Amino acid sequence: MNFALILLVLTLVTGMLYAVDVLKFRKLRATNAKEPLWVEWGASFFPVILIVFVVRSFLFEPFKIPSGSMIPTLEVGDFILVNKFTYGIRLPVINKKIISINEPKRGDVMVFRYPEDPSLDYIKRVIGVPGDTVAYQNKRLTVNGQVVETNKVADYLHPERLYYSEQYVAKLGNVEHRYLNDSDAPAFIPDATQFPYRENCTYNATGVICKVPPGHYFMMGDNRDNSRDSRFWGFVPDENIVGKAFFIWFHMYSLIPPKGLDLSRIGSFN
Repeated sequence: MNFALILLVLTLVTGMLYAVDVLKFRKLRATNAKEPLWVEWGASFFPVILIVFVVRSFLFEPFKIPSGSMIPTLEVGDFILVNKFTYGIRLPVINKKIISINEPKRGDVMVFRYPEDPSLDYIKRVIGVPGDTVAYQNKRLTVNGQVVETNKVADYLHPERLYYSEQYVAKLGNVEHRYLNDSDAPAFIPDATQFPYRENCTYNATGVICKVPPGHYFMMGDNRDNSRDSRFWGFVPDENIVGKAFFIWFHMYSLIPPKGLDLSRIGSFN
């Protein structure tokens, strides 16, 4: 479902009803006359729908995290806010950039339209920007020949599945963040697809090495061995960018048992 398109249509329809009422019919109604249904249920909603449309299209958009590919940074059940203007102003629905502001940086957590199915929104971390050479070999990440600095910390317990993953703190660009590795998971990429610029990538028994093409980005999940990302389906083009994720505004988990709320996760993240 293209919610942006639905919201645009509602804005246009209620806006036309609002304009017709203000310019013509409101002047013809008696002072104490009851508003007709098309005004009460159509035109009167226009200001609210317009505000929602502008905020969601150009400022901030909420998303719910549906999978564990970004654990431990983002967990299933997190509700996040995405800054829609930090990477530039884009026209809603067609997602065409009309004003450039900033470019994605290594370490940013970014929401984008999945290249293989643009109707789906994905969230991953920016690992490589245009021109970078990203190598993920034997589960060690290097960017332009420089090993990404990491430090091992306490293992991470997955509460819903009751197993541990090795947990590390890495510094990518100016961003420090945590990520996970499973020691028993293979290093090689078993089922990479045929994606645009696949010739920029070399696959081997120890992983993958990719040269990021112009206007594209290399993305990875923080849950390294449980994330299908640029290692599998390729680069994210600039026109697919939605915005930068920056704030958890709510969290609800659903474990059996228990079920409930976790307010401790509310706040900003890297």
